[in-house]
Amino acid sequence: MAELVLIAEDDAEIAGILEAYFTREGFRTVHARDGQVALDLHRSLKPDIVLADITMPRLDGWELLAEIQRRGRTPVIMITALDEDVDRLQGLRIGADDYIVKPFNPIEVVARAKAVLRRAGLSQAGAVIRVGNLTIDLDGYQVKIEKEGGPVAVPLTLTEFRLLAHLARTPTKVFSRAELVDACLPGSDALDRTIDSHLSKLRKKLEQAGGESLLISTRGVGYRLGAHP
Repeated sequence: MAELVLIAEDDAEIAGILEAYFTREGFRTVHARDGQVALDLHRSLKPDIVLADITMPRLDGWELLAEIQRRGRTPVIMITALDEDVDRLQGLRIGADDYIVKPFNPIEVVARAKAVLRRAGLSQAGAVIRVGNLTIDLDGYQVKIEKEGGPVAVPLTLTEFRLLAHLARTPTKVFSRAELVDACLPGSDALDRTIDSHLSKLRKKLEQAGGESLLISTRGVGYRLGAHP
């Protein structure tokens, strides 16, 4: 069955344009004119992805995103026309999978949604990733290092978790900084030093939990995970 897109947008004209483009690409669509209706439709229809406008009546996009995240792992793309929201969305620290600024090209919106769905499909293909003594629970957003005395939890930020999970899916591959930005911080203007900062903090947390030399940097190329028993 074709994937279902929930479009939470109070502007009927914009919603209609998005529905037309997604339908043309083989998706099913459903439209919610406010955040509360979107939440009800999310509960009853379980869409594959949600496009959420930030400025909606009843429940705004932030509240809708928070409730969807509380329920599970449905990918969410935020849509905004407000400049002040862009700073808040940069780096996607609030947990959205991507964001789009109005006015937008609907062809690009469909392409971005397809990319998010591809990443989500990879995440859901295996709920747990194991690399050596490292265990990543994709559903629970938990990371543990297995040690003789028992597993040690590694508390990570959302960005750190996404970076670690992406590296762990192909632990022998060296990922460039640009690849890590595209995969884990899509749509952001993150610089190389921003990625380096996230990974430096990630490495320190892994080492503190007993995961020495798990995160390996290859000079002039990028980063990969090293599997250790």
